[in-house]
Amino acid sequence: MLTNKVFIKKTKMGGVMKIVREHYLRDDISCGSQACTHNCESDVKTLLEKGPISDSKLVTQPHYLIPDTNVVLHQIDILEDPSVKNVIILQIVLDEIRHRSAPIYKRVKDILATSHKHFYTFCNEFNMHTYVERQPGETANDRNDRAIRKAVAWYADHLSDIEIVLLTNDADNRKQAIADGLKAHTIHEYVRSLSNLSLTDRLSNPLNQMNADINSRVLFAEHLGLAEIQKGIRAGRFLQGTLLISRENYLEANVSVKDQEKMIFVQGLQNLNRAVNDDSVALEMLPESEWSCPSSMVLAEDEGKDEEDEENRALNEAVLNNKVPKELRQPTARVVGIIKRNWRQYCGILQPSIIKERTRHLFIPAEKRIPKIRIETRQAEMLSSKRIIVAIDSWPRNSRYPLGHFVRCLGEIGDKDTENEVLLLEHDIPHQNFSEAVLSFLPKMPWTITEDDVKRRRDLRHLDICSVDPPGCTDIDDALHCRELDNGNYEVGVHIADVSHFIRPGNALDQEAANRGTTVYLTDKRIDMVPDLLSSNLCSLRSKVFRFAFSVIWEITPTADIVKADFTKSIIDSKASLTYAEAQLKIDDPNAHDNLTKSLRGLNKLAKILKKKRMDNGALSLASTEVRFYVDSETNDPIDVKTKELMDTNSMVEEFMLLANISVAEKILYEFPDNALLRRHPAPPPSNFDPLIKAAQSKGFTIDVSSGKALADSLDKAVVPENPYFNTMLRIMTTRCMMQAVYFSSGMLQPQDYLHYGLATPIYTHFTSPIRRYSDIIAHRLLAVCIGADASYAELLDKSKIQSLCNNLNYRHKMAQYAGRASVNLHTHLFFKKRVQDEEGHVLFVRKNALQVLIPKYGLEGTVFLNDEGQKSSSIFVYDEENNTQTAGDVTIHVFDPLIVQLCIDRSNVQHMKLSLKLVKPMISGFSVPSVGQSQANATDSSSKVPTADSSMAAKPPQKKKKRTH
Repeated sequence: MLTNKVFIKKTKMGGVMKIVREHYLRDDISCGSQACTHNCESDVKTLLEKGPISDSKLVTQPHYLIPDTNVVLHQIDILEDPSVKNVIILQIVLDEIRHRSAPIYKRVKDILATSHKHFYTFCNEFNMHTYVERQPGETANDRNDRAIRKAVAWYADHLSDIEIVLLTNDADNRKQAIADGLKAHTIHEYVRSLSNLSLTDRLSNPLNQMNADINSRVLFAEHLGLAEIQKGIRAGRFLQGTLLISRENYLEANVSVKDQEKMIFVQGLQNLNRAVNDDSVALEMLPESEWSCPSSMVLAEDEGKDEEDEENRALNEAVLNNKVPKELRQPTARVVGIIKRNWRQYCGILQPSIIKERTRHLFIPAEKRIPKIRIETRQAEMLSSKRIIVAIDSWPRNSRYPLGHFVRCLGEIGDKDTENEVLLLEHDIPHQNFSEAVLSFLPKMPWTITEDDVKRRRDLRHLDICSVDPPGCTDIDDALHCRELDNGNYEVGVHIADVSHFIRPGNALDQEAANRGTTVYLTDKRIDMVPDLLSSNLCSLRSKVFRFAFSVIWEITPTADIVKADFTKSIIDSKASLTYAEAQLKIDDPNAHDNLTKSLRGLNKLAKILKKKRMDNGALSLASTEVRFYVDSETNDPIDVKTKELMDTNSMVEEFMLLANISVAEKILYEFPDNALLRRHPAPPPSNFDPLIKAAQSKGFTIDVSSGKALADSLDKAVVPENPYFNTMLRIMTTRCMMQAVYFSSGMLQPQDYLHYGLATPIYTHFTSPIRRYSDIIAHRLLAVCIGADASYAELLDKSKIQSLCNNLNYRHKMAQYAGRASVNLHTHLFFKKRVQDEEGHVLFVRKNALQVLIPKYGLEGTVFLNDEGQKSSSIFVYDEENNTQTAGDVTIHVFDPLIVQLCIDRSNVQHMKLSLKLVKPMISGFSVPSVGQSQANATDSSSKVPTADSSMAAKPPQKKKKRTH
């Protein structure tokens, strides 16, 4: 049966275009039920059950559920529960969800693919018995509601032994359904009628059902509607951007606005106006007389605090009294509306109400940039010792906190597996097992190299190639060789795992790798980007086995000048898999003269020359703390921790990886000027260096930031003989001033913007780690097309799609770095669980009420609060903002000063394990050292320090990770 669908579309010129599309209707679309008596045929495996057992007091007969669009959108946590089965998702509902929420759409598709859930998609829009035409004057929403009721009526007539229940919270839709003789209930009525009482806690409350008696007082300004916001943006009255809450003070935020040189500052609960971190917001600028600046206070974490007064205690008095010096003021605004909410599910703990009979409680997110969330649960006693997940539903004007609902329990607080799960979820790390669809595209084992494979590649198995990696590395994606040529020059080869041979464009394996973006290295585990068969076996360039590689081979003079570069698909036979230490021993052994050792010595010699050239050109050599944990073989708990030692071989490998990345970048940009995937590191704005310049001046040094070369030279000269760690601290501070290095599509920027500031190179990409970075796979594909080794495809030539891919890779790369740092902090907490130690630290920043201290031995940054009994500022210490010092009696503490601090676990709150830092030396006469619980360094503090650039600037997660992050 053929009908027509008519669409009215407005043209750019203000006219109207009528579009007519043919729409085919069928009478043979299956109902998907095993109880069907009408011979409906279906090849879908996840059919609805024949006789589902009902435990509902509301619907006592066997029944199927048909939810409307809003129920699916708002109650997806209910639908995902294992106890909820036999649900029909109508095509009209699925289509609307796809347009309204991509994350919810993915979750629904995952449920539909889960056979034991017995969810079924019914194509009501193509069934001649359920399709409805839109009537004159009928809104699209009303037509869709009528189509849903029509499908419910058809199912009720089609399946005589099964009751069909429409779930809708729309009062008009439910009233009309009941008038039509259909069974209809709200999702809340239905869930509360079930014997599964815990399911009630998971009900979302988008209409503020919890809001009735929260507070009659209006606390926040009303949000403007989208139409008014868009009109204001066009008129220039409002600005648009994404809200980034401060990690040091959740009452302050910055918003990056397009075409604005400086970020816009937002301060205080009222001005934030219920916006949550990562929301897209509309801003209205405040008068210049009301502009402010970030507070110099550090907020101590106190879960029992009365947050109604938090703002008054947290903000600097000068800010509240509008006495911020004019030279310190920043462009400041207030949030007037929410353009797009970017709420997600949040991990954390429950803070039960002090009134035991109450079902309403506060949830404390692990991410301290997120406000507490008010939820309703009858399981508070059981959940009080657990890590749980909560979702936000709404934030009404009369509530101090957003309202949400319980999603699920993760496990006991402090349990290592539970805390690792929290870490992965909070950093949005895809860590589920690879699906059957993904695994189906792996090579069948046993896998062998054929003669045809050899013919299509350059055979390099005769070369003395070896890999040099950290101890225990199994995902070996690079190997090297060096040999002297007859003309006195050197042949140097970098051989990279040919992952793109096994991962073909567009299939499920490729899509999964693109989504994950990167392998994530935690202290005790690795979350692979690709399945283990590839990452640790077929792609890994292990020794004594033949492997496919993509090779870059140069002819290099003894002075490290490049004569020519060659790119080729190859087959190699690595002669050895060495650690950095093993390679260093070979180089240093005067009795070793074998070919492999000669190769390493040649590489090391050339690498030193290459590095000097880079540094002379203005490349930065910055610093970060990197530690290695040694774990108990049985418990996997950390038993020792040491700072990693870098050797010449680390630098040797790094130099040639850099050289390969630059050579490949030049090649692919030449061939693909509009769609090459490159990596840039923007030069920081001069204002970023203000804290560094001020800190260096306190020791009598001038830092020139006019160029990368000037900065590098200034850092080299800033040496204090009596404090050998001073220069390292200065370089760590410099790292914090950097911008984030990012991937981009070459066609989206001008060539002058391609610069990699940290490496001082005009062009750069990632090519050398395709096992653990998807960006490198794309670089391989581009390079393969360049040399005629593979065919191109549409998405590879589309600069917009390459840029979209880059956006995801940038996000995944950043989250992986956060997760790695948070993992180090988790293991640091476990390490100190039964220890109390005094350690040397160095002052990184002096705040009004605290010192931020770096403990080099553990790569840990924590806060020593100078408060006395919770006061805003200590009665002993005097803060000098101009000179950035804290003084108590005859003791003055400056930035970079060495301290002795005591490290131990704060056990004052059993729900949150914290590391307490107490000031031991210098001893301050009359100063009452804060008790345990007032001085903390928790995981979110250190994990916020994301490495900002490549090469030696990157702070690399420890243990068994490939060193090069570049």
